[in-house]
Amino acid sequence: MEGMWENILGKHQQSLKSLFLRSKPSSPNADAADDYANSPKPIPQLSPLANSVVSRCSKILGMSTQELQHCFDSELPMGVKELLTYARHLLEFCSYKALHKLIQISDFLNDKDFHRLTFDMMLAWEAPSVHTLPDTPTSSSSKEETAGDEDEASLFYSSSTNMALQVDDKKTVGLEAFSRIAPVCIPIADVVTVHNIFHALTSTSAHRLHFLVYDKYLRFLDKVIKNSKNVMATSAGNLQLAEGEIILDVDGTIPTQPVLQHIGITAWPGRLTLTNYALYFESLGVGVYEKAVRYDLGTDMKQVIKPDLTGPLGARLFDKAVMYKSTSVAEPVYFEFPEFKANLRRDYWLDISLEILRAHKFIRKYYLKEVQKTEVLARAILGIFRYRAVREAFQFFSSHYKTLLSFNLAETLPRGDIILQTMSNSLTNLTVVSGKHDIPATVDTKRQPAVSPVAVMALFYLGYKSKKVTDICEEATFVSDIRVGEIHPLEVAVKKSLLDTGKAEAAQATVDQVKVEGIDTNVAVMKELLFPVIVSANQLQLLASWKDFYKSAAFLLLSCYMIIRGWIQYFLPSIFMFMAILMLWRRHFRKGRPLEAFIVTPPPNRNAVEQLLTLQEAITQFESLIQAANIILLKLRALLLAILPQATEKVALLLVFLAAVFAFVPPKYIFLVVFVEFYTREMPYRKESSDRWIRRIREWWDRIPAAPVQLVKPVHESKKNESKKKK
Repeated sequence: MEGMWENILGKHQQSLKSLFLRSKPSSPNADAADDYANSPKPIPQLSPLANSVVSRCSKILGMSTQELQHCFDSELPMGVKELLTYARHLLEFCSYKALHKLIQISDFLNDKDFHRLTFDMMLAWEAPSVHTLPDTPTSSSSKEETAGDEDEASLFYSSSTNMALQVDDKKTVGLEAFSRIAPVCIPIADVVTVHNIFHALTSTSAHRLHFLVYDKYLRFLDKVIKNSKNVMATSAGNLQLAEGEIILDVDGTIPTQPVLQHIGITAWPGRLTLTNYALYFESLGVGVYEKAVRYDLGTDMKQVIKPDLTGPLGARLFDKAVMYKSTSVAEPVYFEFPEFKANLRRDYWLDISLEILRAHKFIRKYYLKEVQKTEVLARAILGIFRYRAVREAFQFFSSHYKTLLSFNLAETLPRGDIILQTMSNSLTNLTVVSGKHDIPATVDTKRQPAVSPVAVMALFYLGYKSKKVTDICEEATFVSDIRVGEIHPLEVAVKKSLLDTGKAEAAQATVDQVKVEGIDTNVAVMKELLFPVIVSANQLQLLASWKDFYKSAAFLLLSCYMIIRGWIQYFLPSIFMFMAILMLWRRHFRKGRPLEAFIVTPPPNRNAVEQLLTLQEAITQFESLIQAANIILLKLRALLLAILPQATEKVALLLVFLAAVFAFVPPKYIFLVVFVEFYTREMPYRKESSDRWIRRIREWWDRIPAAPVQLVKPVHESKKNESKKKK
């Protein structure tokens, strides 16, 4: 069978339709016999559309439908052949085997018949059994074709039995069907981001996928991949790419959309290129590009990539830049993407650069071997191609939890670390079929199913045939990690994470609703929220002021009794228990009723100038607090270094006394003395003496000098180098 497949591919490489082209018979009798022999027979358990899909799969595989059904019955375990799921799992079996064949053809993404077949697979997956559809199908049957017409027949719809069904444009596909079929062809989708890809394609169609949208997505995906190969052919020499390095995107080639590189106060236009190992920037000279500067993303150099502000002469004015910083550069480098309306270009380049950086961090974190490393980078490359296709076709820009990039998504999703761990576990089996020398000692090849590096092989079939990829694909056999009737472990991890994501998004929506603007308004909201605490503090302050002697004395005696009896240690636990009981009581009696809005009276509105003055006053107060804290620290430094010997001796003796007290006196008595001291300061009988002691301590503190501080301006690196050269 493999030999037959190779012969067919060798003869017909220009079009997928050539798989079913056959020579014309010499006589009508031969035509009838051949037509009867090649007519696929329907499977009774399947619906008409499912039978149509299976018959087309049988033609692709060069097997009859009965042979396919026999292979399904004999190869797969009994668990996937239960009565209720038999039709669906049989459809998956045939579809997966056909897709494994089709993705080994280099131009399959450009063939509309492939688009239609995969869409039919999804439609049939939703209604695979004969009992799930009405007797009269809504789709129109295919036309009868003569022997002469068969030469021009469609690859996936040519059938002499008149049972291939043309898909109605009004039919749509749901998420579950898309997530079971699309990831089998990894250039179209992967398990981690398949839900977000479906969301991007159906965001304007009530979360049902139309064929026209799906067809447009695949056409743009094919366009993006071909553009990448064309750019590699023209720019590889200028960039001096390493073996296996693939160009993912280029920006700055259009004069109206330049890319500016900022280093210090200088800025220069040029062309920015991203590969699966680095960022390259080529400065624009006099009509030509200068030699590219390489910013590595692959090795561990503590790289940081984040959004930042730029502007002329180093001014931080425009939020349209990506900052790159690592140990290999003396100062941060900023890539600015100027545009009038928003910062969508910047966000796109930030996403794809972070995807490559995080893919390499994932490789280093889990100590992946060569084949596994190549597979991880291939998945990141295909993810960026998918992102580009959706972005160019539908102007879709991902949100925080809707990114189409696997490693970025794992960083943002709740439990994303579990997704990465599951991905690492699935990658351990790649070496089982693609290189025995790299098999980790912990891999049990008998219990764990072998899988092949499907992303690497997909890039190979798409035309990225570097030496490393070629060596891997020559040794490997195609074994998908998506299996009939089984849920992929990555899909389980992603679904669990998505459950938490819904809660996180709902919580974030409430956060966005309660955000208010203005310093005065935020202070007013905070005061209302802290009202119980403020009232309690005011009551304690009132008691400590001894304005009502009997209440203050009663509180003092009660507190002293609690401290002596040791009850004070139960104070915080009692508060925690009271709050827990209150929360449970509210939980029991509220019974899902919505929470009442928190009412806040905002302060009077202020204009922009008044708000700026308020902000300036707040900054001045904050600066004063920092200055006071620095003075305290410098005076303590002076005492520690004995700048004033007499004061240092007194402090040292005080510390010795406190050490003896803490060593020999029980803590409850220490706490009792401190409490009585602070609580009775405003007591009428000792207020005067307390004020006098506080005044003496303040005067003594004022006489302590501050330790000297010398401010030295930093010497620039260039000046250091010049001074070294002069020496």
